[in-house]
Amino acid sequence: QVQLVESGGGLVQAGGSLRLSCVASGRTFSSYAMGWFRQASGKEREFVASISRSGRVTKYADSVKGRLTISRDNAKNTVTLQMNSLKPEDTAVYYCAADPYNSGVSSRPTDFTSWGQGTQVTVSS
Repeated sequence: QVQLVESGGGLVQAGGSLRLSCVASGRTFSSYAMGWFRQASGKEREFVASISRSGRVTKYADSVKGRLTISRDNAKNTVTLQMNSLKPEDTAVYYCAADPYNSGVSSRPTDFTSWGQGTQVTVSS
């Protein structure tokens, strides 16, 4: 139902920062919990972070805790991923996704019914 468009990906040096944005179309953005996933070349898609409908609850993969921060602005239909202290292993295509089922947070890909096209993040050594 909701359409998602990511932006902000690019090339950054290790230790640097990057901010990813996801803009949703439609009038019911606040009805969706939101998440970020990533997929590195030759590997399975993995959970990165998610945020509740209200924005009060967040969940992170252990590998990104303390470095990546998810947030949302329901008035602007936007969810962001602030990425700090980036590592080469963060290199992947990052996907924004919407979850209509949970008022809390989920790390299950099957809970997310709408996906963006993805944006490439490359972290060099």
